Amino acid sequence: MNHLAYIAFGSNIGDKKGYVLLAMEKMQELDMKFLKVSTMYETEPYGVREQENFMNCVALVETVLTPMALLDTLLDVEKSLGRVREHRWGPRTVDLDIIFYDKKIINFVDLIIPHEDVQNRRFVLEPLSEIAPYYVHPALHKKVIELLNELKETSV
Repeated sequence: MNHLAYIAFGSNIGDKKGYVLLAMEKMQELDMKFLKVSTMYETEPYGVREQENFMNCVALVETVLTPMALLDTLLDVEKSLGRVREHRWGPRTVDLDIIFYDKKIINFVDLIIPHEDVQNRRFVLEPLSEIAPYYVHPALHKKVIELLNELKETSV
């Protein structure tokens, strides 16, 4: 059975755009089909501010993988591209996050979908609103564009 997942991509080490594109290439090799890809945005770091800016985008991917299998696969892709997890929100060659998976709400120890902090992340909501402005967050029951507008209002 095919599933639809929105995946956020980020990189702030070396050839940032190159790492994002390599991650997409590896995902395609693993039978993930890219249906939509946003523009790449350069964004300021989130959490730990003293680091390079990020290159971010979001893609809609079709996959046969279950949520946990998708997470494991994305972690493998990150590792294959040199991702080292030393500090939370620290610099990384590539970061791959599952934002939404079908319309499911998943609350496992190692995986929470929808991504638990998406509503606070402009660097995710902006590219996501480009490819899915009217997608409704299954837990918050708000469209992506509404979440982005609310975030913009609170950060003025």
